[in-house]
Amino acid sequence: MFADRVLSGMRPTGNLHLGHYHGVLKNWVEMQHQYECLFFVADWHALTTHYDSPQIIEQNVWDMVIDWLAAGVDPSQATLFIQSRVPEHAELNLLLSMITPLGWLERVPTYKDQQEKLTSKDLTTYGFLGYPLLMSADILIYRSTKVPVGEDQVPHLEFTRELARRFNHMYGREPGFEEKAEAAVKKLGGKKAKLYIELRTRFQQQGDGEALESAKSLLDEQQSLSLGDRERLFGYLEGGGKMILSEPQAMLTAASKMPGLDGQKMSKSYGNTISLREDEVEVGKKIKTMPTDPARIRRTDTGNPDKCPVWQLHLVYSSEDTKQWVQKGCRSAGIGCIECKQPVIAAVLEEQKPMRERAQLYLDDPSLVRNIIADGCEKARKLAGETMRDVREAMGLGYS
Repeated sequence: MFADRVLSGMRPTGNLHLGHYHGVLKNWVEMQHQYECLFFVADWHALTTHYDSPQIIEQNVWDMVIDWLAAGVDPSQATLFIQSRVPEHAELNLLLSMITPLGWLERVPTYKDQQEKLTSKDLTTYGFLGYPLLMSADILIYRSTKVPVGEDQVPHLEFTRELARRFNHMYGREPGFEEKAEAAVKKLGGKKAKLYIELRTRFQQQGDGEALESAKSLLDEQQSLSLGDRERLFGYLEGGGKMILSEPQAMLTAASKMPGLDGQKMSKSYGNTISLREDEVEVGKKIKTMPTDPARIRRTDTGNPDKCPVWQLHLVYSSEDTKQWVQKGCRSAGIGCIECKQPVIAAVLEEQKPMRERAQLYLDDPSLVRNIIADGCEKARKLAGETMRDVREAMGLGYS
């Protein structure tokens, strides 16, 4: 029904680090060549937990967008925008809140989990409780079909799918739906209409999932159908009404394997990060002062790479030959810790070099970034506006 459209967003946390690059941005750079992609700055989401310190958000927004561009996200391939510049997100969030059971929000795993972790914040707010609903509005307003998520975010996406299903069930019954759907079937032509009816019957009577997928593929191939007829036929296929909001699919992404300078996961809260555009001298200093195997007190002591945080970086950056050199040299005391760190320093600087070069263009002329975002917001508003027209009409708000 909908072309593959990917949506992904990040809270504006300021300068990004290599963990963000290996966990998210590398995926974005690949996806922008395969799908229609929309990447957004989730500044309203930042307020759900940082409502008491909004002054940090603006600079964080622009720093983060520059990092996206530095990492290789291409505004000619993907749409980049800021959530709060597309007010339709808030309108859909409000309208969806009218039909969202309170229990659905309270059972989202991160609700209680975050309250327990961030005890220094008062998170007993309406905005924090409604965070999953705003996230759903972000996804549904673009009729996104694919959303990259980690394992921990799957419940959020399932919530979004349930919400789309509930909305379509409640509001997708347009007057004369059956008659309009049957008329749309005839527009498929004799053979295809007959096949569609057969596949629909197999799915509805026998629960045949393969028949459902075949019917969807059949509809995807029909270029001559109007958008309204296409939506009706997808809804009619599954026994519901007109599909107004699409149910997005999860694109499971592997967790970032980028370790921090202390061997833990790279995170600002642990103070163990290397920024995407960190100064070269600072990068060298940080890696040279990394802790190593505590058993290697003197240069002549043998070590065990498996107990050394530096080895975790070798796993990310080094070739097989270099890794063998580290294993042999460390265990025999043939190389010292400073020697062991040199290939990692060189590899990190090599990875960062094109990022620094790309970023410099935008640092020299900040208006370039503002223009990219202005263009992206305009495109996003156009797509969001199309969805909101259908939503308003379905909910009886389409009057003038």
